[in-house]
Amino acid sequence: MGKNGRDIRVWLALAAVYIVWGSTYLGIRIAIESVPPLLSGGFRFVTAALVLATVLVARKGATPYRMTVREFGGAALVGVLLLAAGNGMVAVAEQHISSGLAALLVASVPLWLVMLRTVFRDRPHALTLAGVLVGFAGVAGLSLGGGTSSATLGVAVLLLGSVSWSVGSFIAQRIPMPKDPFAASTVEMAVGGAVMLLTGLGIGERVDIGAVTGRSWLAMVFLVFFGSLVAFTSYVWLLGNAPISLVSTYAYVNPVVAVVLGMIVLDERVTAGMLLAGLLIVIGVALVISTERRKPAPSVEEPALREVGS
Repeated sequence: MGKNGRDIRVWLALAAVYIVWGSTYLGIRIAIESVPPLLSGGFRFVTAALVLATVLVARKGATPYRMTVREFGGAALVGVLLLAAGNGMVAVAEQHISSGLAALLVASVPLWLVMLRTVFRDRPHALTLAGVLVGFAGVAGLSLGGGTSSATLGVAVLLLGSVSWSVGSFIAQRIPMPKDPFAASTVEMAVGGAVMLLTGLGIGERVDIGAVTGRSWLAMVFLVFFGSLVAFTSYVWLLGNAPISLVSTYAYVNPVVAVVLGMIVLDERVTAGMLLAGLLIVIGVALVISTERRKPAPSVEEPALREVGS
């Protein structure tokens, strides 16, 4: 394929990552209107894992799934941290806060990753730390601007989920993992989804099939096939075919997409304070990514840029 054809594929893949990942916050909000949050997420990821495994086995046989016990355990742990505790908390939080606010808070993940690096005796660049400070000022603004106790609870839950996502992303580069990224994703989604289902059932979540609305079903289908398969496949392809500095731009495009969709589809209210705090987070993340990508060593955004959670 010529250069122009390759460029078109890159931009089509980027469009999938930008728009689909940004829209998953809206999809989650609609899905949980009539399906409990943990059960909806568990169904989403277990179904996506089954579809991905079927496609991968049909194309490559069982070879991608030949992994050691340690590699399986590593992928399973990452799946629990990213999906059960990370994405699961997004769904729980969206019972109390808007999808746009959720996306803005999740955009802080690269900032938490810098904090983890600092704890483990890495010395980030001064501009990286400046980005962290700016970004966390925005996080503080969003966290303190909720007003109601319900919104405050939602923000607290989402911040815990963001930290879990960051820890999972951080250790994924440092523990044994399956060599095939799609096989790793299958294990992550299967284990993370199963933990979400068991946790949801354990705390009393139940689904009344007859009460599930048509729009919730559509949101679930969208999340399975587009959020967990199309966007992730595009992202994996981009990692091998586009500069990481370009791929990393999703971190500050997704929140914008989520906020705009929330306003248009669900008529979510966006205040000037939210916009200012969100802008601070985006600026902070942009500073972190633009500074880190100049370094020859693996940069902070590499572990941050793992899907399966949006």
